[in-house]
This record gives sequence, structure tokens and C-alpha cells, in this order.
Amino acid sequence: MYVMESHLAVLAAGEGNSGGHRTLAEKAFETLHTAIITGRLRPGARLPIEELAEHLEMSPMPIREAVRRLDAAGLVENIPHRGARVSDLSITDLAEVYEARIALEVLAIGRAAELFTRRHAAHAHQCLDDLVNVPDVVSAKFAGAHARFHFALYEAAGSAWLLRLIRPVWETSERYCLQDPAALHLEARSGEHERILQFCEAADPEGAAGALHEHLAITANNLAAAMGSDPLYELG
Repeated sequence: MYVMESHLAVLAAGEGNSGGHRTLAEKAFETLHTAIITGRLRPGARLPIEELAEHLEMSPMPIREAVRRLDAAGLVENIPHRGARVSDLSITDLAEVYEARIALEVLAIGRAAELFTRRHAAHAHQCLDDLVNVPDVVSAKFAGAHARFHFALYEAAGSAWLLRLIRPVWETSERYCLQDPAALHLEARSGEHERILQFCEAADPEGAAGALHEHLAITANNLAAAMGSDPLYELG
């Protein structure tokens, strides 16, 4: 039987921990979504509905619904007469992802800086300390700590809609980051995070927006270089 048996075995094993309150379609979506974002299901991997249903011990219907949601999120593409597969990574897609990230996250950080409180600062500093103290930058633990720090800042903007919009684009960008985490050089860029936080604490929206824009542009350029492409952004 085709389809990366080892990957599907991992998916099936993880399904036992799902909460009973969620629908089967939600469970299928979360399982496949996590596998794609973390790279367990690689770009180009086929997603045969019947085989996924067998491995996840579900009927085909919730799998189809989950695949449709993944398609809408840009993580899966349906090819006529060939079925669904995990979307490929490309420079064009990378550029679009970071264009969206910069638009949304720079807006969020500017609003966050206007509303930043001591409580926000304490939480962000704790998240930054956690990030700095992760020994292995090429790990899921580091990626999680990195996300928690950024979202600790964005949550201060007080906009549920901005968070809803940022999360899926962030998750898509993680697919690129996990291809070659060392290429990001984040261990040598901790000063960028500290600078963004300092601008927020100083209630300086323009400074925070500029620092975050540069941070994201550097990351995008590093990822583009790792893919053999020219830089996507000019840096001052």
C-alpha cells in the first residue's frame, strides 16, 4: 500500500490522545495539519482518502472534509484525476507568505506597542527568557518558544481577528523554517527580539513596526538563500 506507511502510522498513533468533544473531521484536520506543518508529511506527499481513513480509523467523509480545509489553508492542493497532495514549497509561495506576514504582523506590533502594559511586558520577557534558554535552535521546542514570544507581543494588540489571520500564515512559514532551521541564524539574532520588545515597552509603535519588519525581512532573505534564490527584501 502506498503513502509513506511510517508517516501514517505516526498519525494513527497520535489520534488516541484526541479529546472526545471534537468531531472526527476536526481530529482529522488537526492530525494532518500538524503532520504537514512539522514536515512529517513532506511537500508532494500524496493523501489518498481511503488509505488515510484506514490509518486514522475513520470513514472517508471526515477525511475529505479535513483535506478540503487544508486545501483552503493552502497546505494541500487537489490535482484533477490524481487526488490531493501536500503543497510544494517554492520561492513564489515564500514571497507571498512573507508579504502577508509583514503586512499583518507589523500592523499587530504597532497596535501592541500603543497598548503595551507591565503585564504584557512581564509575559513577553518570560517568553523571551524561555526562548533564549532553549539549547537546541534546530528543534521543535525552539520553534514553539519562538512562536510564543512573538504571539505574546501580538496578543497585546487586543485584536482577535489579527491573531486569527496571523496564525495560519505563521504556520505556513514554519514549513519553510523547518526545512533548514540553521539557515535562519536565530541563535545569533536574539538582539532583534530584544529590540522589538524594547520598542513595545517604550510605547513606540513606529520603532516596533520598523524593528519587526527588518526581523521578518532578514528571515525571509535567509530562507530564500537556503532555497538558492536572491534576497526577497532590500535591507538598509
